[in-house]
Amino acid sequence: MANIGIDLGTTNSLVAVVMSGRARCLLDETANPLLPSAVRYPQSSGGDGSVVVGRAARDEAAAYPDRTFTSVKRFMGRAPADCVADAALFRYTMDESEQRFVRFAVPGREAVTPVEVSAEVLRVLRARAVECLFGEPGGAVITVPAYFDDAQRQATKDAARIAGLEVLRLLNEPTAAAIAYGLDKRETGTFAVYDLGGGTFDVSILELNDGIFQVLATAGDTHLGGDDFDRALGEHVLAKARLDRRGDADHRELLLAVESAKRRLTDADEATVTINGTSVTVTRAEFDALIRPTVERTGAACRQALADAKLTAAKIDAVVLVGGSTRVPLVRAYVGELFGRVPYTDLDPDQVVALGAAMQADILTGTSQLSDDLLLLDVIPLSLGLEVMGGVVEKFIPRCSTIPFSAAQTFTTHVDNQTALDLHIVQGDRELARDNRSLGRFSLRGLPRLPAGIARIRVEFLVDADGILTVHAKEEHTGIEARTEVKPSYGLSEDEIERMLEDSIDHAETDVDVRLLIESRVEADGILTAVQKALRTDAGMLVPGEKEVIDAVVAALQAAMPTEDRKRIADLAHKLDEVTAPFAQRRIERDLTRALSGRDAGEVGKQLGLKELPVVTDETPAPAERES
Repeated sequence: MANIGIDLGTTNSLVAVVMSGRARCLLDETANPLLPSAVRYPQSSGGDGSVVVGRAARDEAAAYPDRTFTSVKRFMGRAPADCVADAALFRYTMDESEQRFVRFAVPGREAVTPVEVSAEVLRVLRARAVECLFGEPGGAVITVPAYFDDAQRQATKDAARIAGLEVLRLLNEPTAAAIAYGLDKRETGTFAVYDLGGGTFDVSILELNDGIFQVLATAGDTHLGGDDFDRALGEHVLAKARLDRRGDADHRELLLAVESAKRRLTDADEATVTINGTSVTVTRAEFDALIRPTVERTGAACRQALADAKLTAAKIDAVVLVGGSTRVPLVRAYVGELFGRVPYTDLDPDQVVALGAAMQADILTGTSQLSDDLLLLDVIPLSLGLEVMGGVVEKFIPRCSTIPFSAAQTFTTHVDNQTALDLHIVQGDRELARDNRSLGRFSLRGLPRLPAGIARIRVEFLVDADGILTVHAKEEHTGIEARTEVKPSYGLSEDEIERMLEDSIDHAETDVDVRLLIESRVEADGILTAVQKALRTDAGMLVPGEKEVIDAVVAALQAAMPTEDRKRIADLAHKLDEVTAPFAQRRIERDLTRALSGRDAGEVGKQLGLKELPVVTDETPAPAERES
């Protein structure tokens, strides 16, 4: 059984396969490889009529505006609150009774989710593959935007599963394009892949060397594309014609008309848009002026990717254009100016991603004739970490780390007899958890009732080749463990992704100062707790005058804790360590003489450098405290 590659696109989708050592897109009955990503539902779910997918659904959208869905890729893996503007743009009615994820209301039948709509598109592509291959495909490599987060990737895998497809791998779209170009041209060097589709934009910097594709950096916007061109052109046409089209049917008719005009303006100097008998002529110059702000938004992501890769535009050997929206002349000109070179356009930008996916799918069969040595090294777009004591983030996997990737750290408890902890997983590049995006939580319960500082909890983050995160926690003394595959109910919105990256830069210095202050307070609090406990249990071991000195430093440190004077807190904590050192040494010697009987395990844990967890009950887990 042959494996297939699928490009599940915002505007169009394709399926491709490698035959006789060559990748090719599979065609429909009209010899067209493109399947419009449009779905129309029947009047009811009771069997009167069938779901219509593709060109017919798209072309007749104006006749069935309340049950036809396009550009659903914009909604995949996102929360309802993040989709209000898009739903209004496409005139979709969201099911307000559902707050966890997006559901589109369909008159006369149950509401549908973006995952279900996408599954209908994938079913048609699977059927096309079955017909062309004379049997079921073995599995599928499905492409996703490089900047899709964990929830959006999970939504894509769920859609494939509903459609009856086995997902061999989720492959980033720019990487798929690089495979198609790299294997076709047998080139080595550093590439920029500029991927502008109907609803998403990605740019990736890749290095190709001896069959190894390594993604050096990626950036983008999961909410920018040709749909934005259509919207700008549509508003211009309405204003120019002095029309006000509010009805859903008129709106769909307008979108189809301006999309057609946009395609004509690729080669012509002007195009005419006709809406209900009213014609408006739009020139290429007018169109360029309308879309220039959107096109220029892609430049910020390109510069960010270059900076992350520690390269300048002059160091890029070639620029590859991907996505139907890169056919627009202004886009090609802008990319050429940005990188200082004419971009590659040898392969059809609509097909190149599907062709690369098919090549990767073929390689995964283990019998490929394309390349025995091809290795893909992709990256994760945003840092992943864990909230620790004080609300700061301990980053396990930094942004632009090559995947698959794993990282582990060891944590401990904050007070005696702590029996549970809360693992709060976050995504982003700010120093404090509250400024990042929460991906999910899970609890590790049943910890042994040990003194503070002795429990050893190992936490491991693992991101697989699909970019899916799994977190595993285990208490090393007892073997108690918990594991979760992070499956948030929605993903990052456009504004959040942009804000998170911009804020991580704009607030970097302030964030570090706040983090250091919090860490100083946490460390000082641990020292205070340990000293106060020792004074309660072993006050008889103090020498004359020693308690007064210790009490004075303790009082000074307690007074400094609420302030923002990090240096004073750290200095007083260090001083408290110094003045209690003789007292601590006497206690250690006493314990040694007792052959370690009754040893304060918590202090031993602190001496090992393990950070702590606050006191909790079994019902109220606490956040982790990172290891020193």
